[in-house]
Amino acid sequence: MKILVTGGTGFTGSHLAKKLLSENNEVRVLARPTSKTDELRKLGIEIITGDIRDRDKVFEAVKGTEKVFHVAAAYREAYVDDKFYWDINYNGSVNVFDACLKYDVSRVVHTSTIGVVSTVKNPPSDEKEPYSPGEGDAYQQSKCKAEIEALRYVREKNLPLSVIRPTAIYGPGDFRLYKMFKMIAKKRWIFIGNGKAYLHLVYIDDLVDGFILCSENKEAIGEVFIIGGNEYVTLNELSKLIAQEFNVKPPKIHIPYTPVFWAAALTEQIYKLFNIKKQPPIFKRRVAFFKKSRAFSIEKAKKILGYSPKIDLKTGIHLTAQWYIENGYIKI
Repeated sequence: MKILVTGGTGFTGSHLAKKLLSENNEVRVLARPTSKTDELRKLGIEIITGDIRDRDKVFEAVKGTEKVFHVAAAYREAYVDDKFYWDINYNGSVNVFDACLKYDVSRVVHTSTIGVVSTVKNPPSDEKEPYSPGEGDAYQQSKCKAEIEALRYVREKNLPLSVIRPTAIYGPGDFRLYKMFKMIAKKRWIFIGNGKAYLHLVYIDDLVDGFILCSENKEAIGEVFIIGGNEYVTLNELSKLIAQEFNVKPPKIHIPYTPVFWAAALTEQIYKLFNIKKQPPIFKRRVAFFKKSRAFSIEKAKKILGYSPKIDLKTGIHLTAQWYIENGYIKI
């Protein structure tokens, strides 16, 4: 089967592309000119060089494929304006949907985010929870609008599409939680707030399984699925698991949330005012990590897709920590 993966050079997309290739599919990836593609090329994956915002390139990439996994997104970049997120996360997604319609793609899996529900007040949340993306958060707002548009394409244009909302993705090779691992290992981790917010993780291999299951089940068309691990934990509990891997004491220092958040907001404004094109040392989205509670039910994915996470949190943390150590990112 000929399959396209947008965002195929990123952490999630590359794992998905490699898994699909291992199952004897022909795999194509849409990659920006600045992306590193050598490893994928060597594996025999076809590379279409282009940007998700370039409508013609998107149509070129989709043409001739039977399945499309739309993974590409602008994610948590602090020094770009809101338009950047809307151009990629919303307009880029519409480009993909239109191309899939034109070329009669048999299945489309669209990657959304659990951030369409900014914080969970009564855990666990599920797919029925009303949309509540963070106010002023262009990432969450643009991803939410793209999800709504995706489902509209199913209802009004019969696009055979499903939506996946991954929980927080981690695993060997990922750097989203790297700073947390490293700072705990070096005994430098400080909590902003009380550490009681929930975090729901999904190991990369389990997430890839969820993508593929979603693309194979006809009952999944027009549905939204939260794909996560079997458990969610507080940040305090997560820090203890990570500390155990490095044989250090769990961090216990907590500082008040509100003043740090406003300091982050001020720092962002200063960077924008002086047009500093790099990530500030502290910014609102990073601080919000300590406040927003994320805890979800994955029962719908289990029931309809037959999804069953294979990597428990303790094992996943161990494998991730070992990768950081073995590759020299954390020295102990």
